[in-house]
Amino acid sequence: MPTRTVEQYVKTLYLLEHLKPGNVVQMKTLSETMEVTPGSATAMVKHLHEVGLITYYPRKGAELTEAGRRLALRMIRRHRLIETFLERVLGYDWSEVHLEAEELEHAVSETFIERVDTLLESPRIDPHGDPIPRADGTIDAPHFLPLSEVPHGAEFEVARIGSDDGDFLTLMKDRGIVPGARFVLTEKNETAGIISVRAEETGVSFTLGYDLGQKILVR
Repeated sequence: MPTRTVEQYVKTLYLLEHLKPGNVVQMKTLSETMEVTPGSATAMVKHLHEVGLITYYPRKGAELTEAGRRLALRMIRRHRLIETFLERVLGYDWSEVHLEAEELEHAVSETFIERVDTLLESPRIDPHGDPIPRADGTIDAPHFLPLSEVPHGAEFEVARIGSDDGDFLTLMKDRGIVPGARFVLTEKNETAGIISVRAEETGVSFTLGYDLGQKILVR
């Protein structure tokens, strides 16, 4: 039975791998994300290498093995189903669900998770638009663009919000920037670093910085 620390490491490594597909994850990046010292991260990665969950390349970084990937997807499925359950059933705001799910994902049984999946009728995405892995370990991998790369005048639909920060999520919800909402990009000033959009449903316009636009993924 994997420990909570093992589960957290493989889940984090999976998410980091998907930020830069095809590249091993550097120890510095992993340690900063896990909020531990580089030495602690390296020691744990060496242990996970020995038990077959991670392949460690000294002075280069690490990547998941197939066994590690299966465990990571199981944890991501738990996390995203719990987030969805908290929002849909218990009435949590989407800015609150991440931290609660971080605790619960390590504590509940597989029976609980599958009953949550049945209750929710096997949702495909969580409240932030992230795909939920299926019970067999498969996961959809759609291609989305950051809002900052959308051309001037284009219509787009919000697909994912790439952040777990509560304040940022509250801001996005207040402005109606949630998965499924449709907008038109009305102005794009790369020199000033600003993007203006107009909501198709309400006609309300507002401006965002490029830094925020990179966290909003659209189709």
